[in-house]
Amino acid sequence: MFDSSEVRCYSAADMVISAQQEARGASVGSDAVAARRRRWRGRTRPDSVPVGDWPELVGRLLATRGITDASSARQFLGSPSTTPSASDLPAIDVAIDRLLRAASSGEIVAVFGDFDVDGVTSAAQLTQALRATGALPVPYIPDRFTEGYGLNVPAIETLRRDGATLLLTADCGTSSIDEIARAREIGMDVIVLDHHTVPPALPDALALVNPKVPGASAGGLSELATAGLAFHTAAALHAAADKHFDEGVYLDAAALGTVCDMAPLVDENRRIMRAGLPVLARTLRPGLRSLMKVSRVDPATVTADDIGYRLGPRLNAAGRIAHAKLALELLLTEDGERGRELAQQLDALNRERQERTAQAVSLSARLVEEKGELPPLIMIGHPDFSSGIVGLIASKMVTLYGRPAVVFEKGDAFSRASCRSIDEFHITDTLRARPDLFVRFGGHRAAAGFTVETARLQEVRDHLVAHAERELVGRDLAPVLEIDAQLPLRQLRGDEIRWLMKLGPFGVGNPVPAFLSRGVTVTECRVVGNGERHLKLKLRDGGTTWPAMAFDMGDAFVEPGERIDVVYTLDARADGTLDIRVEDMRTPE
Repeated sequence: MFDSSEVRCYSAADMVISAQQEARGASVGSDAVAARRRRWRGRTRPDSVPVGDWPELVGRLLATRGITDASSARQFLGSPSTTPSASDLPAIDVAIDRLLRAASSGEIVAVFGDFDVDGVTSAAQLTQALRATGALPVPYIPDRFTEGYGLNVPAIETLRRDGATLLLTADCGTSSIDEIARAREIGMDVIVLDHHTVPPALPDALALVNPKVPGASAGGLSELATAGLAFHTAAALHAAADKHFDEGVYLDAAALGTVCDMAPLVDENRRIMRAGLPVLARTLRPGLRSLMKVSRVDPATVTADDIGYRLGPRLNAAGRIAHAKLALELLLTEDGERGRELAQQLDALNRERQERTAQAVSLSARLVEEKGELPPLIMIGHPDFSSGIVGLIASKMVTLYGRPAVVFEKGDAFSRASCRSIDEFHITDTLRARPDLFVRFGGHRAAAGFTVETARLQEVRDHLVAHAERELVGRDLAPVLEIDAQLPLRQLRGDEIRWLMKLGPFGVGNPVPAFLSRGVTVTECRVVGNGERHLKLKLRDGGTTWPAMAFDMGDAFVEPGERIDVVYTLDARADGTLDIRVEDMRTPE
């Protein structure tokens, strides 16, 4: 067990670092890096902690994640719970009845997916389920650069001319009032499968399967990404068609979409991940097997991090640089050679995406810092920013500056933007407050996108900044690093580490626990990686020395022999090794 004299769980007030401490922290690494160091803040200490055969620290970590009784804790730490019923989803009965009729009559069904991983994995699952039950699916992914996000009338009309009489959307459609009206007008029924924020006016779809619909009581399915909705729709369609449903055919894609769309890993999303990772490890998809190989992912030890940082970016690179239909084909192909070709192609596109993003982020940071004092919302654009990477740039701006960010590709007539936000600011509600400003828009609390006439960019900026000023007045927007507990590195023991790892898989809604170790001695520090981006360290605490990595902190070099306070996370691998990941560091108080 942990020594309670050494291990401390914090209240929020315990860990807010003062301005003087921030200044002392500036001695670690360059001034530019130190200026962007995050505030250290302890997670709020829970009032009720589940007690069981786990260490007290694990109980406190469970409580901060909303698990406050022993029964829920055992379920969270143990085997995946029973799959909830798709019948909890709004309009699912209507949707399944119509899909079953399409399957029974061999109807052509257009499956219209978004170009991100959630949309592509959803379209793949729905295509497979429709084929398995007798329908004739025609998967369609729009071109990001010529068609933009979501449904569009020309594509709908083309699909109808090609014989489709049913339109099934995947990860889009909730805000597509005009487009769905046109589909109905030319003789297509429309089923919307989506999880984005619901606008005040809803489209006239035959069925709107979206757990965010007001009044819906979706229970444990309320936070599903569309990949999870597609999984449950596929299961329900098989049951209605009286056909065996093999979870293993679908769970790998469902897990990919769930992680990459940053769905909170609680309730059914957690079950999908815990059941989906073993399925991904032995996936039947030759394209995914090849993608893991080029991504240097060991299938036997694949993790949520591998999805988020290795597989997902390569799948997304298709839609960001070329066309997302490449990613869809990789998921659906049964040809091993074609799967290898597509995996290599996506890997090359991802390298190009990384280079473009690095250049754009560097330019963006200069544009922000040239303006001096930071506004409550950052909005920047440039003709050289590709619409395929503006979301990545916006995410990086939020990480660097701790406030909502809007980044746009500036065009002659129209500009396309991606928005990323912070917990305190609902970005899609902000767009919805002035719908007249946009050609189109959509999204959810933390992320959104819009197209605007370039001539109206200043109006959009004025609206967004003014709204942010009202909503965020008085808030400290410096980036925050949440700390779960003080846990000296010398205190790490195998049994406790094994219990901590049972809290995974980690992600949104279930963050990886972060710990503070004070007065650690740096015995070795080397700059490594392409572009000298990372630090490889050895950290000594008492008689114990741990190897550690500090990613994207290459310009915060620490001289061997110096003592630091370090915030770190743990990554236990299946082979028994343990990685220490440095999240932040500064000189001791």
